[in-house]
Amino acid sequence: MPYTVPVTWASPILPWINLPEIVVPINTSTAQPSAADLNQFGIDPRRFERVYDRINADVRAGLYPGAAIALARGGRILAESTFGNARLADRESGTEAIAANQETLWLLFSQTKPITSCALWILAERGLLNLHHPVAFYLPDFACGGKQDITAYHLLTHQAGFPSANVPEAAWQDYDLLRRSVCDFALEHAPGSKVFYHGYAAHWVQAVLIQEITGCDFRRFIKEEVLAPLGLNNIFVGVPESDHHRLAGSYQCTAGGEHEISHEFDNTDFYLSGVPGAAGYATAGDIALFYQMLLGLGQLNGKRILSPRMVQYATSNQTGDRLDEFFGMPMHRALGVHVRGHSPTIRGLSSIAHPSTYGHGGVGTSYSFADPDSGVSFTYLTNSRLPEPGHSKRLEEIFTIAHSAILNINNHC
Repeated sequence: MPYTVPVTWASPILPWINLPEIVVPINTSTAQPSAADLNQFGIDPRRFERVYDRINADVRAGLYPGAAIALARGGRILAESTFGNARLADRESGTEAIAANQETLWLLFSQTKPITSCALWILAERGLLNLHHPVAFYLPDFACGGKQDITAYHLLTHQAGFPSANVPEAAWQDYDLLRRSVCDFALEHAPGSKVFYHGYAAHWVQAVLIQEITGCDFRRFIKEEVLAPLGLNNIFVGVPESDHHRLAGSYQCTAGGEHEISHEFDNTDFYLSGVPGAAGYATAGDIALFYQMLLGLGQLNGKRILSPRMVQYATSNQTGDRLDEFFGMPMHRALGVHVRGHSPTIRGLSSIAHPSTYGHGGVGTSYSFADPDSGVSFTYLTNSRLPEPGHSKRLEEIFTIAHSAILNINNHC
């Protein structure tokens, strides 16, 4: 399948940014079946090729150095490709640019959240955690400051009431400090009174819950109980040093159209931290397969980690059309992901998605969706954050293209 890049292309995403003319080799690495195979799985190859064309154009225009995508159905990857550079050349260190490839691990940012939350779903169905019982039952010191009634359900649906809280970096590898830090979180509003996106805090509490209940480091529990049984060896919550050479860089797109390295997200301490709501790394293919597990109601290729009932509950809209006050729109929060729902538009998942479609994004970089109506999952990862409204605009466009390529629906191929 050929991938062409327009000779001239004006950015419809960030018209106010003065993007320089950039000559970038589009290192498109692909591992995918033929057009006939895509047709067999109900995917129109000509329509899906528009995704490649669009991302190639974005990279050529300098909107981000590199990207990765994956499309999956029926428990298998149908298309997986990388584009551009995983890392840019660095004059200070004298390092050259590194092309993205199938082994590149991309920073997930908040796409880490559903993976961490999946560990709580496992604990719940094993009878070790009641999602509607106070967190303080498992972590007594958490009750201080009026937090005695907060439940895991509040944490999972972004209703806990401390959206701005965080822990010090020293707590990343010091569990006693981490435990004290989350217990000291201060309420900003009454639990359950608002839906308000918790960027870090709720998932730090989830991490502590995992360790208090199991006695196991939350990163190890996620690896051994969520990822390893499914064979998802290219998802990491806490990246070991042996895999640091595979990590894509983390950049921020400036007003001048340049990409500045984000040192706060691109250092050894952060790689190792496994920040449970923001520091996962993965290939696009393994994230698409994680969502295939959810579409398989807890099972992927014969390996089951969750029951169908738990998956149905965890991926259903729990907050209706209530406004998420961080985003200024309904986000239809489930227990770790958010759902398309019936609002006129939705962040990230595409307005034309089936109402049952769910997924999650990563700040200014990426998104993934799972469509129960068709059984298709799709992941899009990049390595540079774009500001709003450009980020949401490009997500709506790219994900609408991806949805338009799904021809067989109602889970029938």
